[in-house]
Amino acid sequence: MFSLLRPAVLLFAALTVLTGVVYPALITGLAQALWPQQANGSLIREGDRILGSRLIGQSFSGPDVFWSRPSATGPMPYNALASSGSNLGPRNPALVDAVKARIETVRAAHPDQAGPVPLDLVTASASGLDPHISLAAARYQAQRVASARKLPLADVEQLIVAHTEAPTWGLLGETRVNVLELNLALAKRSANPAR
Repeated sequence: MFSLLRPAVLLFAALTVLTGVVYPALITGLAQALWPQQANGSLIREGDRILGSRLIGQSFSGPDVFWSRPSATGPMPYNALASSGSNLGPRNPALVDAVKARIETVRAAHPDQAGPVPLDLVTASASGLDPHISLAAARYQAQRVASARKLPLADVEQLIVAHTEAPTWGLLGETRVNVLELNLALAKRSANPAR
């Protein structure tokens, strides 16, 4: 019996060291050497202060900022520890009521807009953490933000264009705008109106 147990324990120990220590250390070292920004969470910093991550949305609700896509995470929005969709089907009355309420809120904040409300302003993403909105959603909000900040609409639209990202590798996803980066640029623009 001991002759069978000894090799099994040695193999278990060797595989534990290989897959639990050597492999993770190698991958972490490569990631830090080749892609340090991404390996450390794609954090956006201002000096020593962390403002957020390019990869995780944040909740914005003021009239002078661009709003993010709704979050389905709980108990608080954009909770990375609770990443998931709402799991409500398209005919679920709770989802229908939530979307109707969001549409009313968006329309009330944008009385100048007559067209349909962009879908991503009233529905959560599958992860509940999406940091992006569509170009249409950003443009839909531009007049409200420009008015609240007392900026020319053309300046706000220029910021949107400057922060528009193409589909990944030209194929994956759609044209999108990172809300945190756009709001940070907007804050800098408002702080320096002479630009």
